[in-house]
Amino acid sequence: MSTVKIGSDERPLGEADAQWINQQINRRRDDGEDVCVIVRINEPGVDVTLATPSCGGGGGGGRKANDQESAVLSLWTDRGMNQTDFNGGSLVAFLSQLDRLL
Repeated sequence: MSTVKIGSDERPLGEADAQWINQQINRRRDDGEDVCVIVRINEPGVDVTLATPSCGGGGGGGRKANDQESAVLSLWTDRGMNQTDFNGGSLVAFLSQLDRLL
């Protein structure tokens, strides 16, 4: 199952709509918190976990990404999700375009 986690709140990918995403991100930023977003994708041919910089940690997964996973990783970067100043619209755009890759 694929999920989106913003802070401590998590939803299945299909239930993470634009309203929920923006509400979660904006609420945390309004409270002065760093916003950690983790997207776990576990679909046929794709098994990756993506995180924004404020989540800490880092490091790779220990194996080379396949072509489909590489496309997902590129999309994450292209949408600016690897930057600390990402916004809800960037995440919504990523998830919207992700559907076409899966």
